Amino acid sequence: MMRPIMRMVWPILLLGVAVIAAAAQLDRQARRDPQLSPLVPGPARSFAQRHLAAEALAGNDKALALAEAQLLVQRRPVPAEHLRLLAQAQIAAGETEAAYRTIQQAARRGWRDRATQEAVLLIALEAGDDAEAARRLAALWVLDPGAERLPALAERVLESEEARETLAMIAADAPRWRARFLATGGRMIAPGTFADITARVEARTAIAP
Repeated sequence: MMRPIMRMVWPILLLGVAVIAAAAQLDRQARRDPQLSPLVPGPARSFAQRHLAAEALAGNDKALALAEAQLLVQRRPVPAEHLRLLAQAQIAAGETEAAYRTIQQAARRGWRDRATQEAVLLIALEAGDDAEAARRLAALWVLDPGAERLPALAERVLESEEARETLAMIAADAPRWRARFLATGGRMIAPGTFADITARVEARTAIAP
């Protein structure tokens, strides 16, 4: 009796394994070919889910964008980029406080993600946290001092005296960052702002033990 049953069950098991393997392979291929993402079966979506979340975020359905981003973070919570997408979806849905907490997690988890650092910077500006905005500006400066958007961001952030003081503190405490700032700052920010921060740095380093 068992043998006939096994003859029936075994092909079904093999088919199930083949389907799971094919779905996983399709999901991995979707990492390089985003257009394949909708074809990946729902339970198998991992790499595909990132593309679906980003696509939903670019659309007009804020509830869908939030749901797709939440699912992405549930399935792949480690990458900072995924938390950033969730924060963007939360902002679009009006969940500003939740977005701020999410983007802070993203920034701590992956400081090398430029988009995450920029998002934290902009949220900090909106919240009136000029010191945090200056710290994120410093991180962006480390990642790429020649970035096209950096001058515009720097101009917004460094309108605040608190931000200029924070940036001077960072420069005074980090010689390598200070050297990069002094080498590129004159081209990136207004001369008066650069002179002000430079003077603050010199004052701090002059009294350093």
